Amino acid sequence: MSQYRKAALCAAILMLPLCGAAPAQETASLPGGATDLNESHGDWTVTCAVVTQNGASGKICVLAQQQTVPQSGERVLAMELRPQDTAVDGELVLPFGLALDKGVTLQIDDGQPLQPLRFRTCLPVGCIVDLHFDAKSLPLLRKGKILKIKAGVDSGGDTQLTVSLKGFPNALDRTIALAT
Repeated sequence: MSQYRKAALCAAILMLPLCGAAPAQETASLPGGATDLNESHGDWTVTCAVVTQNGASGKICVLAQQQTVPQSGERVLAMELRPQDTAVDGELVLPFGLALDKGVTLQIDDGQPLQPLRFRTCLPVGCIVDLHFDAKSLPLLRKGKILKIKAGVDSGGDTQLTVSLKGFPNALDRTIALAT
């Protein structure tokens, strides 16, 4: 198992207590009897694992994207999403040095900015923002090219980060199919 694959799987499993999710099914299996899998869909990664919690087996499936500085490997941002009925919930992990009281604003392509989001907390991995894309914003993500993230910088001014939506529709559909 590659180092990235282990990190992605651990991220999916380690974020479980943070987001309060529980395994979805009593008996779980993945294609071919695998206990975990990792697939690339454009700029997104789909990661699933069969886990046992309180004697019950379940699947944890997420779609994620992580961006790093090529020279140092330092993470710039990470986004992990989990389908929930007609919506998608997840977390955005951003670097330190941001003006936390300003929160973040998301914008799909050049559309209307979404409601500002507050930081939940900061941990050694970075500062976490809870995400929720509802039935109204999810189709925009599926059609979009770029998710813009605007955040205030602690030293003043703003910074904008971008998340590619290339492969997002396929990654989301695959995550939904694997999770059921």
